Amino acid sequence: MDFGKLSDISHVDFTLPPSHPRTLQLLQQSGNYEKPRVHVGLPVWVNKAWVGKYYPVRMPEKESLLWYGKQFNTIELNSTHYHIPSPDTIDRWRHMVPHHFRFSPKFPQLISHEAALRSTQDVTAAFCASIAGLEERLGTSFLQLPPTFGPRQLSDLEAFVRFVPETIPFAIELRHPDWYADKVASQELFDVLEKHRVGTVLTDVAGRRDMLHMQLATPAAMVRFVGNGLHPTDYTRIDSWVVRLQEWFDHGLQELYFFVHEPDNTQAPELATYLIEQLNKVCGFDLKPPKKFVQPVQGELF
Repeated sequence: MDFGKLSDISHVDFTLPPSHPRTLQLLQQSGNYEKPRVHVGLPVWVNKAWVGKYYPVRMPEKESLLWYGKQFNTIELNSTHYHIPSPDTIDRWRHMVPHHFRFSPKFPQLISHEAALRSTQDVTAAFCASIAGLEERLGTSFLQLPPTFGPRQLSDLEAFVRFVPETIPFAIELRHPDWYADKVASQELFDVLEKHRVGTVLTDVAGRRDMLHMQLATPAAMVRFVGNGLHPTDYTRIDSWVVRLQEWFDHGLQELYFFVHEPDNTQAPELATYLIEQLNKVCGFDLKPPKKFVQPVQGELF
């Protein structure tokens, strides 16, 4: 993900803002007493660098999702941003992953970018019908709106969220800075989202710290974390997130989707592994971290 990335991060303050007071109040009101559902994954399942490391040696590329599903329990499904998958594709994806796996499809750019949510009922209905075919493996989808979509278009946003079926849970990533700089616009936005039970995406990227508004609209959180090549700050940022998430879990957070991005994503599994280990250690979960394939060296067995 290139949005908000910086070539020089030496002067970036990566401190997480405090939780928004409305977030803690919302979580406390949720009355959740069940064990939270935690999903950690990456934005792709195909990466040649993972073959022989996280995937078996000589694995055919067509089996990437099969093996990805053995390592992670969710995927940020970006391919749906460019085309609506066919029923056959949806059926194949659904059968290649375990029962507990969850897909998080991104709404098509035809809806979010080209039409800016206007007059999109037909394509939205087609997309929702398509991903509904994932059945129990459908997680929280997400709508990524462009930086040009600002508070003046709130009425278009509200009309859109009213149209999406309640059976398609989704969260929204808003990139126009006025959603966060304008307190009135922010208040109006979250009134709409809470009313329609639509979540927000928290994007942790070096060049847009304002997108860490720390306000939830539902008792679920979706975090898109953009690292910097396993720079030491990647790990300290993850540590801060784990502390914050523990606070939210204690207040009633019911579900978490956390997607780890790295440059070309080659090193994303390493950071995701660290996140899972810290969540297990600090928050008391029993999440399964990905396992590396250890290749025997010829002659070592004798």
